[in-house]
Amino acid sequence: MVGLIYIRICTYVIGLLIFSFGITLSIQMQYLGIHPWDVLSVGLFEKLGFTIGTWNIIIGFFLILVAFILDKSYIKIGTFTNAILVGVFVDFYIWTGLLPVPTNAIFDILVMMIGIVLMGFGGGLYNAAQIGAGPRDGFMLSISDKVGMSIGKVRIITECTVLVIGFLIGGPIFIFTFIFTFIQSPIFQYSYEYFNQFLGKVEVRVSGEKARVYKNL
Repeated sequence: MVGLIYIRICTYVIGLLIFSFGITLSIQMQYLGIHPWDVLSVGLFEKLGFTIGTWNIIIGFFLILVAFILDKSYIKIGTFTNAILVGVFVDFYIWTGLLPVPTNAIFDILVMMIGIVLMGFGGGLYNAAQIGAGPRDGFMLSISDKVGMSIGKVRIITECTVLVIGFLIGGPIFIFTFIFTFIQSPIFQYSYEYFNQFLGKVEVRVSGEKARVYKNL
């Protein structure tokens, strides 16, 4: 069973790498508008300093604390590593200096679309590993359970609130800020469902092969 754990850990880390790269691409083209949570991180970065990744980590741990108080069942080791690794990966990608820069052209829109697709794909991939919900997901799920409101409504209210706060402190908002969810969510759902089933099949196959090996010993 140890091998199965390694498969899920690798899936989780690869998903975070892809997800973080998507975030970084969208931040590079932030004049087109970015995800509400990233609006907040960028706004805090421009207002107070530190790095965008550092603010991602700080916000993540704040959300973990709230979720822990409301419903600790959503907090797992993967929730903490998510909060740390996404921030670290984002800062690393920015630090490389190899990312495309805005050119005020169709190319920027293409890069933004790629970033959104990667966020949806990577998010579905790391969640399928089932090592722990991300800080934002755990936060919204715990609130949903506490107040008896659907997760969809909680997500809308939460992200609108975050968006307003980010806007007030100078975060970048434009057209893609408002269409982000409509593109990312379906990709996330498809990616999550596909890889959840795929990992299940892999685990069944690996378990079956191990059972045959032990039987022949």
